[in-house]
Amino acid sequence: MEGKRLYVGNLTYSVNESDLRELFGAFGEVESVKVIEQKGFAFVEMASTEQAEAAMAELNETEYQGRTLRIDEARPMQPRRDFGDNRGSGGYNRGSGGGFNRGSGGFNRGSGRSDRRY
Repeated sequence: MEGKRLYVGNLTYSVNESDLRELFGAFGEVESVKVIEQKGFAFVEMASTEQAEAAMAELNETEYQGRTLRIDEARPMQPRRDFGDNRGSGGYNRGSGGGFNRGSGGFNRGSGRSDRRY
């Protein structure tokens, strides 16, 4: 393990920063905790790689607040994808009229003549 930042998954939505500081504090100094609200996971950064390894070894797949924890080394953040010129168009395929078949003026009105046979 190279880093000292851990991914902590399968958390209850009610878990907070102080809960995780207390839990991981038993393995050393907790530098930071970032709980991702309403997602069930968090990131915990320990003061050293050794402390992070010890916490991961002891806590991974243990029960906490009724859930089985999943702890792994956090991966580096990936840059977000660039959506290019599609941004600002108002959604999927909205550039040509703002809705379903809006350019023709309504149902069967595009030709200006009636081909109906009565």
